[in-house]
Amino acid sequence: MRRLYASLRSVAESLLAAVVGFVVAGIILKAWGYSPISAYISLFKASFTDLYGFSGALANATPLILTALTFAMATRAGLFNIGAEGQMYLGALAAVAASLFKLPAGLHLIVALVFAALAGVLWALIPAVLRATRGVSEVISTIMFNWISRYLAFWLVANVLVDPYRAEKTITVLPTSRFPTLIRGTDLSYALFLALAAAAVIYFLLWHTVTGYEMRAAGENPFAARYGGVKSGKVIILVFLLGGITAGLAGATQSLGRPPTYAVYSGLPQILNLGFDGIGVAMIGRNHPLGIIFAAIFYGGLQSGARVMQLFAKIPLEMVRVVQGVIVLALALPELLRIFRLFRRRKLLEAKREGE
Repeated sequence: MRRLYASLRSVAESLLAAVVGFVVAGIILKAWGYSPISAYISLFKASFTDLYGFSGALANATPLILTALTFAMATRAGLFNIGAEGQMYLGALAAVAASLFKLPAGLHLIVALVFAALAGVLWALIPAVLRATRGVSEVISTIMFNWISRYLAFWLVANVLVDPYRAEKTITVLPTSRFPTLIRGTDLSYALFLALAAAAVIYFLLWHTVTGYEMRAAGENPFAARYGGVKSGKVIILVFLLGGITAGLAGATQSLGRPPTYAVYSGLPQILNLGFDGIGVAMIGRNHPLGIIFAAIFYGGLQSGARVMQLFAKIPLEMVRVVQGVIVLALALPELLRIFRLFRRRKLLEAKREGE
């Protein structure tokens, strides 16, 4: 009963936040001389009532589900992992590197996904070890590693995996290692089911296993968890490694499952910022795997409908970005405040413990 009440309250808060976000964004549009009604109609018609538009929303949601899971798992364990961005870059390129080998269809895709997951894990391992053994802030270390991986990815695209006939991109992923297209003529591929499966696995892990209980206990009250026998170092390493897997797979969905390119271009245009966007998606979804699925689809719809808002509502791209930002901020704010309260409580507990 208590859990049901908490769930209903969370849904009510999200609905209220959505209403506030759309109202505030509408006021901004009206103040600049645009029609909020026509803007919202074009947005929702394009993203959620049209087959191709909704397919675009689902395609956009696919990597966001995975990067949001990376952030959500860490937050549930009392950590602030923002390293999905960098881990995703290397995951995408590792998946491309699998096309240097010729393997049978099916097996080739599995190998490419394993490459991507391993790349994400290896890049997440160093910040995890630094946090677990030396107490180095995961915020600082993951920010640093994001920048390192970004320029490493630029170098790999331009020098190691470069297409010999087109210097602006990597080699094209072989057909045997691609995700099949789910709906012909769209960007949506079977990678969506990989993201949904990952969310289901993380949900089961967090709420139906002892390991998940330890992770959540470490986030709620690390001192009580430690007193109860939970090893904080083990939790930190596990959370980061699982997050590395989901972030690496997010990168793979962009190089193996987004037609028609099936490659990574210089500047990483189809990957850039998806890790950071995943943070917003995780907060909108209250850092819950099931909530993240719906939040990612909604966020993907906002992205998919942006072009239609420009075309039919005659709203410039900059104003569309403002509208998106206001709506996302309003939806993410309740969870953001909850996280701040949680971390503040932990700091107070630490200060009280040191004073004893």
